[in-house]
Amino acid sequence: MLTASLQPTNTAMNRPASMTASGPLVLAALIFAAALTRVLPHPPNFSPIEAVALFGGAYFAKRSWALVVPLVAMFASDLVLGLVNGGIYWSYFASAGYLTVYACIALSTVLGFGLRGKVAGDRVLGYALAGSLLFFVVTNFATWLGSSMYPQNTAGLLAAYVAGIPFFQWTVLGTLFYAGLLFGGFELLRRANPALRAQTA
Repeated sequence: MLTASLQPTNTAMNRPASMTASGPLVLAALIFAAALTRVLPHPPNFSPIEAVALFGGAYFAKRSWALVVPLVAMFASDLVLGLVNGGIYWSYFASAGYLTVYACIALSTVLGFGLRGKVAGDRVLGYALAGSLLFFVVTNFATWLGSSMYPQNTAGLLAAYVAGIPFFQWTVLGTLFYAGLLFGGFELLRRANPALRAQTA
């Protein structure tokens, strides 16, 4: 009698555990789906790059997964873009700008660690703006550094940042858009599946 009465309880305990185990796959699927939208027509710099990094940093329990998954997702989308756009895009892989973008992804993932267990609309907004600013500062500095486009002095650095301002607005809009999709979408999934409320990876 006692064994029979305990069996449903064990089943109930096992089911949430198995559902929770799928959490990392859900997070990775959302990140890869967002990354692959880069193949769709979009304004310059309107991309999910910063949003996926912040999202991974916020939700993957293992920080190694948080760092690796967004990087792999972006690399996969870069490969697809290379296949779609041909030689022009392949040359991007050999540029310093390529490495700079990936450095920004890693840095933004670390920034996203600050959202762990503290995800809220206003905080996501603030972190999305901070991630966009980080991307603007780092990538334009890299464009100026050692470049023949700008003089290697303060005036040249300032000129590089001024030239990047028209693209910055799209970086902000893209980051906010994709952050809304990822964080909002995952929150809806968590409401439908309470087992996803635990950070997983």
